[in-house]
Amino acid sequence: MGMQSVVVACGALALCLALTTATNPGFVVRMTQAGLDYARQQGIAILEKELAQMKLPDFSGKSRKVRYEFSRLRITSFHLPHSQIIPISNVGLQVSISNAFVELDGDWRVKFHFIRSHGSFNLKVENVYMKIVLRLGSDTTGKPTISTSDCSARISKVRVRFSGKLGWLYNLFHRVIESKLRKSLEGKVCDNVAKSVQNELQKQVQTLPVTARIDDKIGIDYSLVAPPRATAQSLDVDLKGEFYSLAHRSPVPFSPLPLAFPSDHERMVYFGASSYFFNTAGIAYHKAGALVFEITEAMIPKKAGFILDTSAFSAFIPQLEEMYPNMPMKFRLSTPTAPFLTIGPGGISFQPIVDAQAYAILPNSSLAPLFLLSLTGNVSAVINVRSGRIVGSLDVGRIRLSLKDSAVGHFQVQVLQSIMNFLTSHLILPHLNARLDKGFPLPLLDRIQLSNILVRFHQNFLLLGADVRFQPRG
Repeated sequence: MGMQSVVVACGALALCLALTTATNPGFVVRMTQAGLDYARQQGIAILEKELAQMKLPDFSGKSRKVRYEFSRLRITSFHLPHSQIIPISNVGLQVSISNAFVELDGDWRVKFHFIRSHGSFNLKVENVYMKIVLRLGSDTTGKPTISTSDCSARISKVRVRFSGKLGWLYNLFHRVIESKLRKSLEGKVCDNVAKSVQNELQKQVQTLPVTARIDDKIGIDYSLVAPPRATAQSLDVDLKGEFYSLAHRSPVPFSPLPLAFPSDHERMVYFGASSYFFNTAGIAYHKAGALVFEITEAMIPKKAGFILDTSAFSAFIPQLEEMYPNMPMKFRLSTPTAPFLTIGPGGISFQPIVDAQAYAILPNSSLAPLFLLSLTGNVSAVINVRSGRIVGSLDVGRIRLSLKDSAVGHFQVQVLQSIMNFLTSHLILPHLNARLDKGFPLPLLDRIQLSNILVRFHQNFLLLGADVRFQPRG
């Protein structure tokens, strides 16, 4: 094999490895141009305040025999009226600011031959143009990062007005003064932009929760699997999107599929929750032993018209009366395997399998196994967003029964159909829906509120859209 063939083969192998080891996200956050524009407005407001507090150094010098000194320079206003933000591929975001203007005042002192004078001055800076490039990335913990990778400021017009009748004196050195003030401002502006990005924006983006604790058993991993991706129309953030058991985290036995995000731009932000995201929830809760539910007599509502004991079931299973007469019963429901759902344009659906083990409670409080049923049925889900959390509710169709094991002889399970339907719809579903109504937190930065919610189903993922509002402190 020639050297060229070796190089080609190695390149092909490297490409295959790169493709096979690429990590698809389980959860995607997309900020559209509308969302970026809103973020720009909030950022510009913060930047205006930061630049208005900018400190300029005193300076002095000599021009055409005029010795001058300027001190106590103080910015009185810094306005950024026109700005634009655009995504830049492989970098992040570019913010352009035009027609900005600054006003500042201070004290002056001059000496010209035997003339000495001093006073105050006012300076107006107009037609300020700024270009700021923000580099987006991620750190070792999976949190997003933001930094200033490039900044330039240009000032085209500076006007100084002195107090008093010193126009002839000002004309002797105004070009030097205006030039020095322009250079000082241009340099200081970018220094303060970098500080503002570090002190404000970086701290804000770092509030994205890498992990979210759901309860004492389950958490969600929202760490970034890659740096944010800028496209011509949006900014995408790929997250792991994986539920896990707090007690013991183990690898998920399947990988997330690619998400074919639609080109929707009706909302400021979109969340793509893949079927992988929801199915890892089932695995985590199953491993944590949280998908176990017990039904006892105390839980049966009086309006049900039956008592959960062997006498109530003896009409369907005669052997019960002989073996365990008039003894209370209980059911223990559990999932032999983690539930696995599918998402399509029609919504979320799955067919969980539930084992229902019936026991007789003996006089000494020990349990005698009676029979083991397998329950399955079509379950559908309704999903929404409330207070920054994914909430939902389940509904189940007719339950199908089969007998897996029996210590009281064989019997026709269909005779228990109405009882199991009642227990499922009146006890199990309300319990599950109460938990789903508490919801699971979306990956949101601090002080972000969502409104105008949109919910759509696509192949292999759920799409949530929303407009955002930033809630200032205080």
